[in-house]
Amino acid sequence: MRAFGWTVLALVFLDELLAMAASYVWGAHAAGWWLGVLAAIAVVLVWFLFASPKAQYGGPLVRPVVKVLVFAMASLGLWAAGHPGSALALLTFSVVVNGLAQLPGVRELAMREPGESGVV
Repeated sequence: MRAFGWTVLALVFLDELLAMAASYVWGAHAAGWWLGVLAAIAVVLVWFLFASPKAQYGGPLVRPVVKVLVFAMASLGLWAAGHPGSALALLTFSVVVNGLAQLPGVRELAMREPGESGVV
C-alpha cells in the first residue's frame, strides 16, 4: 500500500504542476508570455496560501474548494486556449488522482511528518 500511496502522491504533485502549466498556456494564448508567467505565479501563490497541506489560510472547507477551483479553471483555460482534448484530459486526471488521494492509506501517508518512517 505504501508504494501505491507514494505513487498517488507523486501524481498529485504532477497534477499541481500541470495546473500551473495550463494556466501559463491560457495566459500566453490570451495576451502573451508575460500573462502566462503571471497566471502560473498566481496559481502557485493561491495553492501555497490556500490548498497546500500546510497552507496558512487553508482549512477543511477552504482547501478542497480552492483545489476544485484551481483544477477547474486550469481546464477551462486550456479549453479557451483551443486545447479541448487536453482540457478534458487534465480535468479527468485531476478528478481521478485527487479522488485516489482521499483513500485512508494515502491520506495517512500524506499527513506524516518528514522523517517519520511509519515502521514499527
